[in-house]
Amino acid sequence: MCGIAGYIGPREAIAIVFDQITRLEYRGYDSAGVAFQREGGIGILKKAGKLVNLKQLLETEKPVSHLAIAHSRWATHGGPTDENAHPHFDQHDRIAVIHNGIIENYFELAQELSAEGHVFVSETDTEIAAHVIGREYEKSGCLTAAVREAAKRLKGAYAMVVLSVDDPNRIVAVRNASPLVLGLGEGENFLASDIPALLPYTRKVIVMDEGDLATLSREGITLEDGNGEEKTPEVMTIDWDIEAAEKGGFPHFMIKEIHEQPESVRACLAGRLQHDGSVKLLNTLPDDVWRRTERVTMVACGTAYHAGLMGAYLIESMLRIPVEVEYASEFRYNNPILRETDLAIVISQSGETADTLAALKLAKSRGVATLGIVNVVGSSIARECDAVHYLQAGPEISVASTKAYSGQVVTLALAALYAAQVRGVSTDLAASLALLPTRMAETLCVEEQCLSIAKLIRDTQLMFYLGRGADAAAALEGALKMKEIAYVATQESPAGEMKHGPLALVEPGVVAVFGSTDPVTRDKVVSNIKEVKARRGTVIGIGLDHPMMRNVCDEFIPIPDTGSHVVNAALSVLPMQLLAYHLAHLRGCEIDQPRNLAKSVTVE
Repeated sequence: MCGIAGYIGPREAIAIVFDQITRLEYRGYDSAGVAFQREGGIGILKKAGKLVNLKQLLETEKPVSHLAIAHSRWATHGGPTDENAHPHFDQHDRIAVIHNGIIENYFELAQELSAEGHVFVSETDTEIAAHVIGREYEKSGCLTAAVREAAKRLKGAYAMVVLSVDDPNRIVAVRNASPLVLGLGEGENFLASDIPALLPYTRKVIVMDEGDLATLSREGITLEDGNGEEKTPEVMTIDWDIEAAEKGGFPHFMIKEIHEQPESVRACLAGRLQHDGSVKLLNTLPDDVWRRTERVTMVACGTAYHAGLMGAYLIESMLRIPVEVEYASEFRYNNPILRETDLAIVISQSGETADTLAALKLAKSRGVATLGIVNVVGSSIARECDAVHYLQAGPEISVASTKAYSGQVVTLALAALYAAQVRGVSTDLAASLALLPTRMAETLCVEEQCLSIAKLIRDTQLMFYLGRGADAAAALEGALKMKEIAYVATQESPAGEMKHGPLALVEPGVVAVFGSTDPVTRDKVVSNIKEVKARRGTVIGIGLDHPMMRNVCDEFIPIPDTGSHVVNAALSVLPMQLLAYHLAHLRGCEIDQPRNLAKSVTVE
């Protein structure tokens, strides 16, 4: 969630790290600050609120330095105040710390430190960590050693970056579960919590492994593992086009990313789906694992969970093996039944989702084969899994996920196709997937209609999202988008469940969005629509064009047929994304960074 940045070198460091955290705004934040080396000590400037507040403070103070770190915070321990913003000092103002994640044993450590006379000025677990590091620094006088020893006392998931008054030519960083990336330059070096923050400055990066500790100077970067042994870092060259992180003429990243979906899905399929309908996958599980799998458990959160539901429909219908889709936040606490013949598929755009990563570790501890479906190369889930399939969707900046959702569904479909291929199961899904990029481009042509509908329902206070089969899974994702960015309360369920309670909420002014992409269930969906119409609710239909649907709906948005009702249902999410976007825009909502939400949820 939070953003981390750091620089050491000949250039003006504060301007660089401020630019870096600006490029990480998509992660979500509610305060920001910088720490920098200056004559006589470490300076800290920080402000609650948006980055413009910090920018104004920097313009007033005009600090200059060649070494700086910066942080954008999403509040966990303590509210979004100036005092709680990072960076934080230790007890003697000699050590400055920024931190992503949560220190789980902060309370015990705070009691221990208080008994020693330490006084805290914030409500944060980060300040506790700073004091722990400061105490270790008093013992050794070596910043790297102090961070190494302090890390042994800190429990939780965190990425931490540390400066010392006495060592003005060094930055020390440690990573435990929460991501950190190092950037290599000539006579200068960088760090950040996400690769896009480094791209304007360097293409050579090192993704820190869990437990790694890094020491940065102008001359270079030294890396050691969790045992304190020096290691040779693996340097990656990033070939992303920096323009991919720009809005490209669109007013918001979200609408840009909605329109990128035909190309991102095309990239996902490229090299994997062959002209003869066969599938080739790199970094996949051994064929004998696919053959012996008797049950699949998918674990994910939010949008990724909804993509998992689509994947479950595909796997069960093609392979006839049971699939359970679990919320990652609940998985560990439900005492899950896992067998050696199971396969655990973990889904996360960032590859850093804390709950999903914890669920993955539990599955691995039970000896279950694990497959990651992620977008970010080198992420924690990608490295922890036995195998990984990347979405190849490129950077997704908007907090509300769009192209990652379609990428997750398609990547799961490719995995299902590959399993069918290995197990000798015949299916026509390949033809539907091959059509999908073209069908997505055709579907995006309904944007003007979605805008018109958004104008009609602008003042609604409650929306239903309903469907049957795979359309019910699509309804969940459509409702999530409406909640996330337009702040409209939604009620989502299978359409047949309406009369078992939710129908009591229907009255004039209530809007119901019905999916109808499967001809088999169309008649039943029409019956459910009539139940809403009888209570004077407004009905928006999305699905395959049919006179009966056009006749019964107040507004109907047609989508083209891919030949697969599950792929059709996933395609129907695009108009739902457009509807949510335009309603949010009309209502003046902050679309790319909706309130209370963050892009990468790295705390449980």
